[in-house]
Formats: sequence, C-alpha cells, structure tokens
Amino acid sequence: MKKAILILLLSSALASSNELDYLIESTSSIVDQMNKGVQMVGAGLEYSHQGTGLSDGTMHLEAQITSAQLSAYNSALINMSNYLPYGDTRQTLLDMADEHLQIVDESVDVFTSAVVQMQTAHQVVEMAETAATPNEEEQVKDFVTANVESLQITQETVDDYNSSLESIEENANIASSFIAVANNTEATEFLRQGAEDNNTTAEMSSVAYDANQQWVKMTYSNGNANAVFLNGQSFGLDLYLTGAEILAAGSESEYYQTSPMLNGYNCYFNQDC
Repeated sequence: MKKAILILLLSSALASSNELDYLIESTSSIVDQMNKGVQMVGAGLEYSHQGTGLSDGTMHLEAQITSAQLSAYNSALINMSNYLPYGDTRQTLLDMADEHLQIVDESVDVFTSAVVQMQTAHQVVEMAETAATPNEEEQVKDFVTANVESLQITQETVDDYNSSLESIEENANIASSFIAVANNTEATEFLRQGAEDNNTTAEMSSVAYDANQQWVKMTYSNGNANAVFLNGQSFGLDLYLTGAEILAAGSESEYYQTSPMLNGYNCYFNQDC
C-alpha cells in the first residue's frame, strides 16, 4: 500500500449534530408543545366561562406530547454526559492529519509515475554493471546508441519526482505529528485544557506542526496557544528518527518491497528474475 512508504512518519468542524444540538432540538419540541397547550388551556378557560367560542374538538391533538418526543428528550438528557463543550481535541487532530494524508496519497501517485518513467536509467545501469567483457560493453553501447531518445529523461519528469518527494516528506511529517499527539491521552488533555482555559473549542482553533520548533501547536481563537514538543520534552513523545533509521524502515515497507528498485528492471518489467 502507498502509505507503507510513510515511515517518515493524522480543523474540521464537528459533525452536523452533537449532544447539545440534540438536547436543544428535543427540548424545543417539548417546549413548543407546552406553549401550544398553555395557549389552548387559556383560551378554553376564557371561552368556557364567557360562551364566546368553540374549537373543533381536536385541537388538543396538536398540543399533545408524543412518546417519540418524550423519548428523544430523555435520551438527550442522558447523552449530555458525553458532550464535549470544549470540542474533541483528538478527533480534530485526526481530521487534520487525514487532510495531509490525502495530499500524501496524491503526491505518491505523481512520484510513482515519475519513478516508472525514469526506470530507463535503471535499465541502463543494470546492463552497464553486468557487462563483464568488451563484447558485452559493446552491446551496451549499441543498445544505448540505438535507443538514446527513448532512454532520455525529461526535466518535467525530474521536476515531478523532486516536488512530489518534497510534498510526501512534508505532509507525512505533519500527519505523523498530529496522529502521535492525538494518540497521546496526556497531550490531548493538555490541549483540551487550553481550549477550556481560553473559553473556546478545539474545532475553532488552528493546529500546526513546526519542524524548526519541533512541536505541534494549537492556537486558540483568542490568539493564545499551547504546544506539544515531539523531541522528548512533552509527554514522552520522541518521534525524530535519523536518516539511516528512516531508510532502513523504508526498505522493509511494502511500497519498496514491491518496487522495481528492489527487484531490478528486468525482474519487475520483464519477469526475468
């Protein structure tokens, strides 16, 4: 899978409804019915004593409270124990991470296409490296000379390769940092407490990864901010790997294991393994 290469290693709004929305909706429904009922009773008291009016005898049905309305209201009261008035910090981080994972996936598509187009270089180097005699070296020369145009790599392909590689590293790091913080209970509680202290929600805040500061920072709606370090200073989060560690992990990834870079041009494209 594409994401297996992401060893470099997720603020959306809340869902359309939450526990508070349901409470308001169900409570309003009950209150609306009671309002009608009180109006109807008031009118009945006036008309019944004065003999000045009659209903059609069915108006009480419009003001009655149904079993469904009662059930919805009582359930909404119970569900309020799950309500997060300062937002869901963990889900906010995961939603943000998902946005960057989508960018990673798109960039991997571009990167993979560029690598496939540049496999001509892989083909040439395999031939050249295995040429052990002058005759075989001549065969390499003849092959390259005869196919020089098709073997060439365009600047556009190189640009796609370079830019997608940069995008993958950047967005994989962002996604990984957000997921790491989201999965750390102490870190998410720290950021949630910041939202409470600043009387706002996680969803109304902005979240950013800073590679230079080595932190994930949540900036609240009033401009105040809390940051979680990723270099071992905060909540046991120590994420930074050496280049050697990243390449070693990448060599074990599905993306690399199924690529022509591991198995060679002839094996991958010609099934000559």
